[in-house]
Amino acid sequence: MLKNSKAFSSFAVSDIAKAKDFYQNILGLAVKDNPMGVLELQIADRTPILIYPKPDYQPATFTVLNFPVANIDEAVAELNSKGIIFEHYDEEYFKTDEKGISRGNGGPNIAWFKDPDGNILSVLEE
Repeated sequence: MLKNSKAFSSFAVSDIAKAKDFYQNILGLAVKDNPMGVLELQIADRTPILIYPKPDYQPATFTVLNFPVANIDEAVAELNSKGIIFEHYDEEYFKTDEKGISRGNGGPNIAWFKDPDGNILSVLEE
Protein backbone atom coordinates (compact mmCIF):
# COMPACT_ATOMS: atom_id res chain seq x y z
CA MET A 1 0.00 0.00 0.00
CA LEU A 2 2.62 2.61 1.00
CA LYS A 3 5.46 1.51 -1.27
CA ASN A 4 3.90 3.38 -4.21
CA SER A 5 2.90 6.41 -2.16
CA LYS A 6 4.27 9.83 -3.10
CA ALA A 7 5.54 10.39 0.43
CA PHE A 8 6.87 13.80 1.40
CA SER A 9 8.73 15.34 4.28
CA SER A 10 8.06 18.43 6.36
CA PHE A 11 9.55 20.37 9.24
CA ALA A 12 8.62 23.34 11.37
CA VAL A 13 9.93 26.88 11.78
CA SER A 14 8.91 29.75 14.01
CA ASP A 15 8.78 32.40 11.26
CA ILE A 16 7.60 31.55 7.74
CA ALA A 17 8.75 34.88 6.22
CA LYS A 18 12.28 34.46 7.63
CA ALA A 19 12.36 30.85 6.40
CA LYS A 20 11.20 31.87 2.92
CA ASP A 21 13.94 34.50 2.68
CA PHE A 22 16.62 32.02 3.80
CA TYR A 23 15.61 29.08 1.60
CA GLN A 24 14.83 31.22 -1.45
CA ASN A 25 17.37 34.05 -1.32
CA ILE A 26 20.32 32.52 0.57
CA LEU A 27 20.14 28.85 -0.50
CA GLY A 28 18.67 29.68 -3.92
CA LEU A 29 15.87 27.11 -3.80
CA ALA A 30 12.52 27.44 -5.54
CA VAL A 31 9.99 28.25 -2.82
CA LYS A 32 6.26 28.29 -3.37
CA ASP A 33 3.66 29.77 -1.03
CA ASN A 34 1.05 27.13 -0.27
CA PRO A 35 -2.53 28.37 0.31
CA MET A 36 -2.52 26.64 3.72
CA GLY A 37 0.10 29.11 5.03
CA VAL A 38 3.05 26.78 4.55
CA LEU A 39 6.01 26.88 2.17
CA GLU A 40 6.82 24.26 -0.41
CA LEU A 41 10.48 23.72 -1.26
CA GLN A 42 10.61 22.64 -4.90
CA ILE A 43 13.74 20.51 -5.22
CA ALA A 44 14.54 18.88 -8.60
CA ASP A 45 11.77 16.52 -9.72
CA ARG A 46 10.85 15.43 -6.22
CA THR A 47 7.70 15.85 -4.20
CA PRO A 48 7.86 19.26 -2.47
CA ILE A 49 9.14 19.48 1.10
CA LEU A 50 6.76 21.40 3.33
CA ILE A 51 7.84 24.01 5.87
CA TYR A 52 5.13 24.96 8.32
CA PRO A 53 4.85 27.53 11.13
CA LYS A 54 4.70 26.28 14.70
CA PRO A 55 4.17 28.82 17.50
CA ASP A 56 5.93 26.75 20.21
CA TYR A 57 8.67 25.68 17.82
CA GLN A 58 11.83 24.01 19.12
CA PRO A 59 14.61 23.06 16.65
CA ALA A 60 15.28 19.38 16.08
CA THR A 61 18.53 17.96 17.41
CA PHE A 62 19.06 15.99 14.20
CA THR A 63 19.47 16.73 10.50
CA VAL A 64 16.13 17.56 8.89
CA LEU A 65 17.30 18.11 5.30
CA ASN A 66 20.30 16.81 3.33
CA PHE A 67 21.56 18.24 0.04
CA PRO A 68 23.71 15.80 -2.00
CA VAL A 69 26.46 17.65 -3.90
CA ALA A 70 29.15 16.60 -6.36
CA ASN A 71 31.95 18.49 -4.60
CA ILE A 72 31.63 19.28 -0.91
CA ASP A 73 34.53 21.73 -0.82
CA GLU A 74 32.94 23.83 -3.57
CA ALA A 75 29.50 23.66 -1.90
CA VAL A 76 30.91 24.73 1.48
CA ALA A 77 32.88 27.59 -0.11
CA GLU A 78 29.81 28.82 -2.02
CA LEU A 79 27.60 28.69 1.07
CA ASN A 80 30.30 30.41 3.14
CA SER A 81 30.29 33.23 0.58
CA LYS A 82 26.55 33.64 1.27
CA GLY A 83 27.14 33.95 5.01
CA ILE A 84 26.46 30.34 5.99
CA ILE A 85 28.51 29.22 8.98
CA PHE A 86 29.16 25.51 9.26
CA GLU A 87 28.96 23.59 12.50
CA HIS A 88 32.11 22.14 14.05
CA TYR A 89 31.99 18.87 15.95
CA ASP A 90 34.67 17.06 17.89
CA GLU A 91 32.82 13.76 18.34
CA GLU A 92 34.84 10.72 17.32
CA TYR A 93 32.37 9.45 14.72
CA PHE A 94 31.85 12.77 12.90
CA LYS A 95 34.73 15.04 13.78
CA THR A 96 34.92 18.02 11.42
CA ASP A 97 37.91 19.82 9.93
CA GLU A 98 38.57 23.58 9.91
CA LYS A 99 35.94 24.03 7.15
CA GLY A 100 33.32 22.14 9.15
CA ILE A 101 33.52 19.04 6.92
CA SER A 102 33.47 15.54 8.36
CA ARG A 103 35.70 13.38 6.16
CA GLY A 104 36.40 9.65 6.22
CA ASN A 105 34.37 8.92 9.34
CA GLY A 106 32.56 5.87 8.01
CA GLY A 107 30.05 7.79 5.90
CA PRO A 108 30.04 10.36 3.15
CA ASN A 109 31.95 13.61 3.44
CA ILE A 110 29.35 15.86 5.07
CA ALA A 111 29.05 19.36 6.53
CA TRP A 112 26.22 20.64 8.72
CA PHE A 113 24.74 24.13 8.97
CA LYS A 114 21.60 25.65 10.44
CA ASP A 115 18.71 27.65 9.08
CA PRO A 116 17.60 30.82 10.93
CA ASP A 117 15.44 28.73 13.30
CA GLY A 118 18.23 26.30 14.21
CA ASN A 119 17.09 23.41 12.00
CA ILE A 120 20.12 21.33 11.08
CA LEU A 121 20.77 20.96 7.35
CA SER A 122 23.68 19.33 5.54
CA VAL A 123 25.54 19.14 2.29
CA LEU A 124 27.00 15.72 1.63
CA GLU A 125 29.23 14.52 -1.15
CA GLU A 126 27.72 11.92 -3.46
